[in-house]
Amino acid sequence: MSDTLRAGAWVRRAAAASGTRVRLFCLPCAGSGTLLYRAWERAAPSSIECCPVQLPGREDRLFEPAYDRLAPLVAALARALRPHLDGPYALLGHSMGALVAFETVRALRDADAPPPRRLFVSAFRAPHLPDPTPPVHALPGASFWDELRRLNGTPREVLDNDEMRRLVEPTLRADFAVHETYVHAGGEPVACPITAFGGLDDPDVTRDMLEAWRRHTRAGFRLRLFPGDHFFIHAARHGLLAAIAEDSAAGSPVIP
Repeated sequence: MSDTLRAGAWVRRAAAASGTRVRLFCLPCAGSGTLLYRAWERAAPSSIECCPVQLPGREDRLFEPAYDRLAPLVAALARALRPHLDGPYALLGHSMGALVAFETVRALRDADAPPPRRLFVSAFRAPHLPDPTPPVHALPGASFWDELRRLNGTPREVLDNDEMRRLVEPTLRADFAVHETYVHAGGEPVACPITAFGGLDDPDVTRDMLEAWRRHTRAGFRLRLFPGDHFFIHAARHGLLAAIAEDSAAGSPVIP
């Protein structure tokens, strides 16, 4: 399949398989990029067109400055997604990506864009809840990297390499600032259903925090829990894709 991602592009897309029923825009966690979902593209059932979103400051966009506040990031992302909303679609975000996905759905609604079939949020508390952990983005160097080691989401190749740490630190700090400076502004619940995913052994995001997403939709809500910690999405990839296909399929026509 031909990859259509180019420098400066937001959405990684390949030719959709025959029988695709939903285009799934996948938003990464802090510090990550499309690589987080590379295996998903290969493993996704034919009903899902998996489209990882490439944010500035990483991979092909490494030398573009990363956004450090949510509002301008969401505004730019909503504009970038509009040309791709020519059929049924859904958004998925993991950790920080869940918050970005939620606010992007609200921005698209405010711009009178067609609504998604479903919003999938993973490993992030409901947006109205206060952050129970101290902010990370302004910590001094050693403390910042100690916290990233505790979170267990940064590759060892980065943690153990001074040059790599210097290269990715600005984007990591910007990403943490995106959600750590966020203040929920209230507003109407979204019109699409929400599915919340969580890890049964996640020390930072509890079942109650995930269940609280229910108040942010006026359609259906479903909570699905999987074995694992905050980064359960790797080991549970096949189960997550099956759940996404099931939750987003009802009544969805095939994309021409």
